[in-house]
Amino acid sequence: MGAKQRSISRERSLKGKSLHTGEAVTLTLKPAEVNAGIVFRRLDLFGKPEIRPKSENATDFVRSTTISEGNAKVHTIEHVMSALVGCGVDNAVVELDASEPPIMDGSARPFVNLVQEAEPVEQEANRDYFVLDEPISVTSGNRSIIALPYDGFRITCTSADDRGIHVQHLSIDIDPETYVAQIASARTFTIFEDIEELLKLGKIQGGSLDSAIVIKGDKILSKEPLRFEDEFVRHKILDVIGDVALIGKPLKAHLVCVRPGHALNSEITVKLAERMTGAGKKKSGATRKQKGKAHVEPHETALDVRRVLDVLPHRFPFVMIDKVISIDGEKSLVAIKNVSINEPFFPGHFPGHPVMPGVLQLEAMAQAAGVLLLRRGSSEGKVAFFMSADKVKFRSPVVPGDQLEISAKLEKVRGDKLATASAECRVNGKVVSSAQLMFALADAVEAS
Repeated sequence: MGAKQRSISRERSLKGKSLHTGEAVTLTLKPAEVNAGIVFRRLDLFGKPEIRPKSENATDFVRSTTISEGNAKVHTIEHVMSALVGCGVDNAVVELDASEPPIMDGSARPFVNLVQEAEPVEQEANRDYFVLDEPISVTSGNRSIIALPYDGFRITCTSADDRGIHVQHLSIDIDPETYVAQIASARTFTIFEDIEELLKLGKIQGGSLDSAIVIKGDKILSKEPLRFEDEFVRHKILDVIGDVALIGKPLKAHLVCVRPGHALNSEITVKLAERMTGAGKKKSGATRKQKGKAHVEPHETALDVRRVLDVLPHRFPFVMIDKVISIDGEKSLVAIKNVSINEPFFPGHFPGHPVMPGVLQLEAMAQAAGVLLLRRGSSEGKVAFFMSADKVKFRSPVVPGDQLEISAKLEKVRGDKLATASAECRVNGKVVSSAQLMFALADAVEAS
């Protein structure tokens, strides 16, 4: 592949029926600026929302890959993504007037033809590859994917159905020419016995032998003869290319896949994305200071959830702060916790009468005060340990749908070892709980 980024020269459209919903849909490819990446745009929704195919936006993997941002979703994107990435297109807008691209013949060939009609063109900026530097693997029962460092993009895949019939194997280096000739036209396939189940799930409403190969025992039902003797494994490779594209950069690696599927493809994609951003690096002896900014910078007056996770050592289901909305110097801050019916504690506290436990409101106050402590310059690389709570009061129940506004105020700091803070939780401006808190500051390395 050339070192320059590529987009397309002109707009091109195609029409067809979507696989799972059965709706008529028009898909239009449009050129995009350098570094724009691939963007899906829903023309049928108010405001024409845009959804980026990134691993963090992938939400559902039952027989296809779905991405969502806010309330906007796009289903079954893998064949379109595979065609764009397979043809070496880095930047493009994909407009849809429904929730899913058309299935066409069940392969990526119609989308490849569309890309070729739209004429790929080199852009000024260089292409930014993600070059894998260490092996990464995911497994699920008898399925696995291993990603290995490699100077290029190679996929080795073994495909088999659950009955062990139709076992196929292929190892291939992927570049635009090879992709178009060897991979793009391989069609999707399904096991005959699975069709009824998928229809019950409300899937494949637009499915037919025009858009898939059906395997029934050792027989193959298809509108036309197989395009390759090993068409199934080639389609699996087509899907892997489309799903792994959700890391957001062209990849240099060798993927060794045994019976891959969308859920497993998503798992390796998440791990690759973590490795790419450095979040997956767990070198021995690494401190939190090396992993991320484990303190609050002087210029930061608010923190989104990613920065909250940088600063606090807590993780699901114990992160009690969704964001920090204001920080006043080193003295006080206000944080938000949205209390949803999906909280893991509600089923047991109490069945039929969900109430947020007071101790978790106390924990939210402690976490807010902990973030405030890590605002101070001398606290870089430290963790705040909650030691004691005094004058704790719970005034009103907190229930699903409430937004907890947590305010914390630093009272005293002794040396760089101990600190006290006062904190309150409010709902709709009314105090629901309050406490005086004491903390010990320790080095993050000791704490890990």
